[in-house]
Amino acid sequence: MKTQKQQRGVTLIMTLIFLMMMSLFAVSTFRSSSNNIRVVGNMQTRQEGTAAAGAAIDALISSNLFTTDPALVAQSPVSVDVDGDNTEDYLVRFDLPTCYRVTTLTGCGGGATSSSGVSGTVIEGGSGGSAAGCFLREWNVRAVVNDPRTGLTVVVNQGVAVPSTDGTCI
Repeated sequence: MKTQKQQRGVTLIMTLIFLMMMSLFAVSTFRSSSNNIRVVGNMQTRQEGTAAAGAAIDALISSNLFTTDPALVAQSPVSVDVDGDNTEDYLVRFDLPTCYRVTTLTGCGGGATSSSGVSGTVIEGGSGGSAAGCFLREWNVRAVVNDPRTGLTVVVNQGVAVPSTDGTCI
């Protein structure tokens, strides 16, 4: 039979083993949660960069100069404030927009109304009263967001269709 002194020693060793196991479990849980927080932060930064690029593209194609001189409009980078604190969060730069196709719209001339196939775009009337007088220029607009603070780089390509009375790409 073991003496009471020997039993106390075994209890102490078992307690230390369980304490060590619980400490390892706590450290493992902390590391796992830290990695998850980093992943979520990176996803949020990427989504913000994509949203900033989308907002900048919207501003670019909303300019009246986009249809006449897209290169001039694309020269100026657009600063975007995504969190509403009146400080620039992302700076979006553009590659030269490229017109890659011109489509003739049917039924466009002589006061007829034709949908361009782009949601929300309807052309009324026309030039010269002929069906060949209305065209749709299709563009590729490429926005690049670089954030040196986080190392983020996001590239967004957006197709844009713009109604035109001229049947050539500029």
